[in-house]
Amino acid sequence: MIKKALVIGGTGFIGSHLVNFLKKKNFYVISFSKKKIKNKKKSKNVKYICGDISKFHHLKKKLKPHLGVDYVVNLGGEIDHSNFKKTYNSHFIGVKNLSNIFLKTKLKKFVQIGSSMEYGRARSPQIESKKAMPLSSYGKAKFMATKHILNLFFEYKFPGVVLRPYQVYGPNQDTKRLIPYVIKSCLHNKKFNCSGGKQYRDFLYVSDFIKAIYNSLKSNRTSGQVINVGFGKPYNIKKTIYFIKKKIKKGVPIFGKIKLRKEENLVTYPNISKSRFILKWKPTINLKNGLIKTINSYRKSIK
Repeated sequence: MIKKALVIGGTGFIGSHLVNFLKKKNFYVISFSKKKIKNKKKSKNVKYICGDISKFHHLKKKLKPHLGVDYVVNLGGEIDHSNFKKTYNSHFIGVKNLSNIFLKTKLKKFVQIGSSMEYGRARSPQIESKKAMPLSSYGKAKFMATKHILNLFFEYKFPGVVLRPYQVYGPNQDTKRLIPYVIKSCLHNKKFNCSGGKQYRDFLYVSDFIKAIYNSLKSNRTSGQVINVGFGKPYNIKKTIYFIKKKIKKGVPIFGKIKLRKEENLVTYPNISKSRFILKWKPTINLKNGLIKTINSYRKSIK
């Protein structure tokens, strides 16, 4: 039988990569997103639905014909976290609505995409067994969603798993994110503002993250688990920016113009032992190779 997957946020950066990956694995894929997608950007043989996960009755009506799916992956939620209400509604209320709709179905797996922001100021390497203390409204909403999924598992054996990704990057990412912002600025030979660059971050290439999601669908051991998904190694921001500039041979970064957020750690990276053990997964693309792949993809897009 053909496996059916519903991807919430299927037209976004990670979601579109996941939709294409699952298609190649012979899944029947349904993409649910808040905004309509242009026909030229649609993938063949994918069902596209437009709606709002934060509105329960509206969502239930939209998903009624698709309650027989085998898998749900929730990548939905507002990208702009400046509005507390929208962040709370999309990243927590949306998860409650989705899980309640699929609670009594024959769902095999519900993959909730959490965030490293759930750890707050916890020291790195961050580990799942340590208490999370989120500081930002986004981190708090994600942590509430995590607790909700875990409670459903313990009370009803709901097949939910929470994956906590770190800095995922790659082709077709929104240019407001660090790596595409730097790449596009350099490709256009612009001066661009940066932080001081003293931070260390964990970067994970998008195809590695997609494989982790796929492994979480296949595994019988993931339900009720919270699992970090990252490269497991911190890289300095300033060196990363200089690497991109060197490869492109253009661009002028101006360091120190952007202030760090109050909740931002100087060093953030995960312990990924659990993902190796439970998902049978490990990252394969290091930052250098991932950046080269990403730079090449953006070069093609501006020609």
